[in-house]
Amino acid sequence: MRVLFVCGGTGGHINPALAVAGHLKEKDPEVKILFAGSPLGMEANLVPKAGYDFAPVKVKGFQRQLSWNNIKNNLMALVYLTTSGARSRQIIKEFQPGVVMGTGGYASGPLVRQAAKMGIPTLTHEQNAFPGVTTKLLSRYVDKILLAVEDAKKYLPADKEYIITGNPVRGDFFTADRKEIREKLGLEGKICVLSFGGSLGAQRVNEAIAQLMAHTRGRQDIYHIHATGKFGAEAFPALLAEKGVKDYQKDPDLDIREYIYDMPQCFAAADLVIGRSGASTLGELEAAGKASILIPSPNVAENHQYHNAMALVRKDAALVIEEKDLTGEALCAMFDELCADPQRLAQIGENARAMAIADANDRICNEILSLVK
Repeated sequence: MRVLFVCGGTGGHINPALAVAGHLKEKDPEVKILFAGSPLGMEANLVPKAGYDFAPVKVKGFQRQLSWNNIKNNLMALVYLTTSGARSRQIIKEFQPGVVMGTGGYASGPLVRQAAKMGIPTLTHEQNAFPGVTTKLLSRYVDKILLAVEDAKKYLPADKEYIITGNPVRGDFFTADRKEIREKLGLEGKICVLSFGGSLGAQRVNEAIAQLMAHTRGRQDIYHIHATGKFGAEAFPALLAEKGVKDYQKDPDLDIREYIYDMPQCFAAADLVIGRSGASTLGELEAAGKASILIPSPNVAENHQYHNAMALVRKDAALVIEEKDLTGEALCAMFDELCADPQRLAQIGENARAMAIADANDRICNEILSLVK
């Protein structure tokens, strides 16, 4: 069996594909897997690190806001669009997949569409309640459309059949050994905080986290892991310095990175997660059973991250601060309130765990296998 995964843009599209690929490998160690995506996207880095072969396809997303940089970007996107078909055919002919699966992002469109034109079984998976542009376009061509939540159906063509699977989550989020990982990190008696603003980073989140780190500086019971994201890596030390934290490299309780590659292990160690509310993150929170403070990104279609977050808030499985209300002071106050009540922190985590769809990977793999057969 040969399966081609196509994904890209952000970790929210890449990690679900990696989760499904890993589960397929568990079910059939002989399966041949290839990933395709943009050589300039995060997938070009994350996929090889996960141990899979990667085939690059030059493709760019179109930007809607009018600016000189966006005009140049869109012109290049048009150029890539004219060449992506030939490159897609080349990848498909060389790998000869039995099925092609897309998990969203602009990189998915050309290759999945090309596979469908060549008569190869195809499917796509939408992680959010509000489907992205790529899913809407591909829904007219693919053999199967998989959705994480029922609500997404109303934004897609009514004459199609949809399969509700939940969001794929890597098995390590369910099984990572918390005790062993915390012992290795020396976290006995400490509250571990894990924070991030998305794979590319978020300035407002980084600013608030910098103030939280200054607020907790000197406390021996707090250990903080933070991912700045690609666009925050250089700026974050300056944000810390503004808050009076100038020698963070010497602080054994601060672990600051650009990107977190061992996310399942960090989730297992954490007592509290602070971050955006993309669909993949919420699936991971539920799988790991973690309390969270969610800061939905306002820069997404249909404000879908807010709706994602509120699904947990209504079950007392998370707290939320909208970005318009986000300040360092507000985050510190919510943090203090939660950490002062360990029972409440644990209960929120258990409520999140109760929302997990534990067999999402199985459901998706079964749909892939049904097309191969």
